Amino acid sequence: MEDLSFRCVLALLMSLALAVRAFLRKSVDLTGVAAGIPVMVVHMVAGYRFAALLLVFFFTSSKVTRVGEEKKREIEAEFKEGGQRNWRQVLANSMIASILLVILLTITRGLDSCLDTGQSKIITGLVGGVIGHYACCNGDTWSSELGILSNSPPRLITTFKIVRRGTNGGITRIGLVAATFAGFVIGTAFVLVGLITTQCSPDVAWRQLLAIPVAAFAGLCGSLIDSVIGATLQYSGYCTMQNKVVDQPGATVVKISGKNILDNNAVNAASVLFTTLLTSLACLYIF
Repeated sequence: MEDLSFRCVLALLMSLALAVRAFLRKSVDLTGVAAGIPVMVVHMVAGYRFAALLLVFFFTSSKVTRVGEEKKREIEAEFKEGGQRNWRQVLANSMIASILLVILLTITRGLDSCLDTGQSKIITGLVGGVIGHYACCNGDTWSSELGILSNSPPRLITTFKIVRRGTNGGITRIGLVAATFAGFVIGTAFVLVGLITTQCSPDVAWRQLLAIPVAAFAGLCGSLIDSVIGATLQYSGYCTMQNKVVDQPGATVVKISGKNILDNNAVNAASVLFTTLLTSLACLYIF
C-alpha cells in the first residue's frame, strides 16, 4: 500500500508538470489537461510500465504532430497549432486502456506481472490489451501525421484509387511504415521498463521480448482498421471554397468517400477498441 501511495503522489506531481508543459506548448487545451491528469494517475498506480506507454505515446505523437506543420496548415481544414487536443481526443486515446488498468489494478494491487497465461490468463489478456491500445494510438498518429507529408499521393484503402491528401481512409507507404515503427516503439518501451519492474522465471522472461513484434503488428493493424472505418463511416469531401479536404458535407463540398456517421474521435475510439481486443487475444495465444 505504501508503494501505491507513493505512485499516487508521484503521478500527481508528474501529471501536473506535464499538463503545464503540454498546455504551454499548445499540445492540449484546458479540457485536455483536466482529462489527462486522472488518466496519468490511473496508469502510474497500475504500474510503471503503463505510465511509460502513456508517456511514450504522448511525447512521440506530439513530436510527429509538429513535423511539417507548414505543409499541414495548407492541407488540413481543421489544422491546430501544435496539434492541440481537447478532452474528447484525450479520452478517445486513453479511456479503454484506463478501464482495463482499473480492472487490472483491482487484481494485482499494482504489482507488475509478466505476460504468462500459465500464471494468469486474465492478467495476460488485460496487459496485452493495453499494449495493443497504445500501439494502435501511436501507430495511427504517426501514420496520419507523417503519411500526409508523403511525396506520393494517398490511395483510398477500400478502392486503392488515388485521393487527395487528408482524405479519411487514405494510405501511403510512408504512413504504413510509420505505423509499424510506432508500434515497435511502444513494445520496446514496455519490454525495457519491464526488465526493471517485473520478475519473471527464465523460461517466461525471454518470451516478454515477443511483445515488441506484437506491438509493431498492432500499430500497423490499428492504422489499417482506422483507415477502413474512416473510408466507410467518416465523410470526406473537397471544399472548393477552402481548397481543402473537409469532413462535413456542404453546398461547396464535393464528396470523395464515406458516410457522415462517425467523427474522427469516434473512428479513433472504434479502431482502438478492435485493436485492443485483437491484441489481447493474440497475447493469450502467444504467451
